[in-house]
Amino acid sequence: MQDTLSLHELNALVRRSLEQCLPDEYWVQAELSDVRTNSTGHCYLEFVQKDPRSNNLIAKARGTIWANIYRLLKPYFEEATGQSFTSGIKVLVKVTVAFHELYGYSLTVQDIDPTYTLGDMARRRREILKQLAEEGVLTLNKELEMPLLPQRIAVISSATAAGYGDFCHQLQHNSRGFYFNTELFPALMQGNQVEESVLAALDRINDRVNEFDVVVIIRGGGATSDLSGFDTYLLAAACAQFPLPVITGIGHERDDTVLDSVAHTRVKTPTAAAELLIHRITESADHLEELSARLQQGAYALLEQEGRRLEMIQTRIPNLVHRKLTDARFALLAAGKDLAQATQTLLSRHRHRLELLRQRVADASPDKLLSRGYSITLKDGKAVTDAASLNPGDQLVTRLAKGSFTSEVRLDEHYYSS
Repeated sequence: MQDTLSLHELNALVRRSLEQCLPDEYWVQAELSDVRTNSTGHCYLEFVQKDPRSNNLIAKARGTIWANIYRLLKPYFEEATGQSFTSGIKVLVKVTVAFHELYGYSLTVQDIDPTYTLGDMARRRREILKQLAEEGVLTLNKELEMPLLPQRIAVISSATAAGYGDFCHQLQHNSRGFYFNTELFPALMQGNQVEESVLAALDRINDRVNEFDVVVIIRGGGATSDLSGFDTYLLAAACAQFPLPVITGIGHERDDTVLDSVAHTRVKTPTAAAELLIHRITESADHLEELSARLQQGAYALLEQEGRRLEMIQTRIPNLVHRKLTDARFALLAAGKDLAQATQTLLSRHRHRLELLRQRVADASPDKLLSRGYSITLKDGKAVTDAASLNPGDQLVTRLAKGSFTSEVRLDEHYYSS
């Protein structure tokens, strides 16, 4: 029977073989990914290599920079290059190859060449952002106004992702009891089909754009190299020009993608995305409560003011009535006095006029004429004004100022006589 090996024995054999076959130090070109440090000062990272045409990963290795080297290597590199020692940078490092029975294959960094340029990942991000800026669409989504009540939420995520569950749980159990309506548009959030899958989800949302307030693209943490699907031009352009505000929560604090740069709001995690929406509605609710309180206070103040005004008017009414009555009484007395005076004036005027008329009547009366020596001759009670109207034998009465006499008309050759 062929000899068998335990897994530990096999891994130990691999370790000894690597130590014998690769005993030296080697300069390696690679791109940094998922760079992080722990409390002891050691730096843990991943080295990745991508196909230049498809951008797919073709190689990956774990890396370690021990604290005694890292505290010298990092400032040396950053001072020489002006770049942070972070994910997305393409570096040239001197490494030794190690294999551990439990942790497997890894590269231990001994030195770095600071003259090496930035990696393809960081350069591609800058180029995409520059192209979007030149096309005038880089900040379009950021310029959209976030709704006051973002309650209808279209979510792009994986249905099985823990981040999606955390997001929904945070919304449903918010302390204020706000209602949120979420609808999942499933998409692949890692691998080579991220771009295509997320674009398809955006298209489905766009077909029903009036049914939603915001779009949330969420994903859990993980290695930075798994975020390369969110660093494509097509996905960034679609997000930048989307008609609804887009919120991204696709990585942790150290993960920053092109999609994050063009989205309306970028947060660290799915839970932070939920907190952002809750906070937005909380602000609106608090503002409404403040307005309600101010309105109530204003109404109370107005009622109190009007109450005091009515009380003041009520106390002034008797005085006003007394004053009005007094003024009316004085006005009535003045009017009575003026009326009496006007009446006396009018009576005097008419009395004078009557006196003139009486005088004129008196002057025109027959008695007045008779007193002046005139006489009146009457025939049949009517005054005679024309001698030609008399006939012989007519009886005439002549009135004088004192008394009267009668006469008879006789025919005379030259004139009529009495």
